[in-house]
Amino acid sequence: MHIDIHSHVIPPRIVDAIAADPKGFAARIEGHGASRRMVHDQGYAYPLFDEFVDPAAKLAVMDRKGLDMSIVSTAPPMFYYWAEAELAAKAARLVNDGIAEMVASAPQRLRGMASVPMQHPELAIAELERAVSTHGFKAVEIGTTIEGVQLADPRFQPFLRRARDLDVLVFIHPYYVGSKAGLESYYLTNLAGNPADTAVSIANLIFSGALDELAGLKILAAHGGGYAPYQIGRLVHGHAVRDEARSLTASSPKDLLKQLYFDTLLFDPQALRFLIDLVGPDHVCLGTDAPFDMGDETPLASLAAVPGLTSREEAAIVAGTATALLG
Repeated sequence: MHIDIHSHVIPPRIVDAIAADPKGFAARIEGHGASRRMVHDQGYAYPLFDEFVDPAAKLAVMDRKGLDMSIVSTAPPMFYYWAEAELAAKAARLVNDGIAEMVASAPQRLRGMASVPMQHPELAIAELERAVSTHGFKAVEIGTTIEGVQLADPRFQPFLRRARDLDVLVFIHPYYVGSKAGLESYYLTNLAGNPADTAVSIANLIFSGALDELAGLKILAAHGGGYAPYQIGRLVHGHAVRDEARSLTASSPKDLLKQLYFDTLLFDPQALRFLIDLVGPDHVCLGTDAPFDMGDETPLASLAAVPGLTSREEAAIVAGTATALLG
């Protein structure tokens, strides 16, 4: 099988709710048919491609790409991390129930990831438990930061601990609504900002001792882990020479990094070769980031272009790792 572990949807349930109450959800739906788009009050706008909302369209694209199964997660603007408790919990329920409906239309080919209101940790735990018990989800997608607060912050430890205890995969994905300071030009908020956010999130999880405390937690980092795998030597050196970097953990940053999992979204065969060699093929999963334009339209060809790729490595990356993570 070929399994895509990084594929996005925006369930019709949440789209309809936003259309009915644009003020309450701080977003609106503009246009009709193929020209529909989601516009957030914070300034972020994007097309509502059919693949976001229609399982049949998702399956058609999967067929074109040679994919047998997709593990679908919501588009990050649907996290609603800025919202007060009532709206945040409502948005997460709409997303999760909507994803469950989409998955139920093609249960042999689609699986769902939960979304939770991370800014309210107790509500996040409750919604994760509901998504697992009600919908059978085995993964949850969360931001690399929560409105600027790092995942390594102690307030999120109870949630991460509960995810570990439930044997749920935690998929960390960069999150923003609108541009970031200094990255307004050239689409750099996404091009450079997203991988930077992931790298900083991973570094904080490493140096804070959170990964030591949460041994056994399964974390999947989007976009090949951002910059973290390719600057791991710098983290190792810093841990050796700086008191600040080793004040909370004696563990090697490289050893901790190798406990994480990564998708293949690097767009360069040499970079992906380095990642596979660093963490092993059993810690790498196929990912497309569909249907965003920063996704990989030819994921199998991208993997085939990796120098010296063995059949064992390919088998792990296209299905074996994801199967082991999700059962």
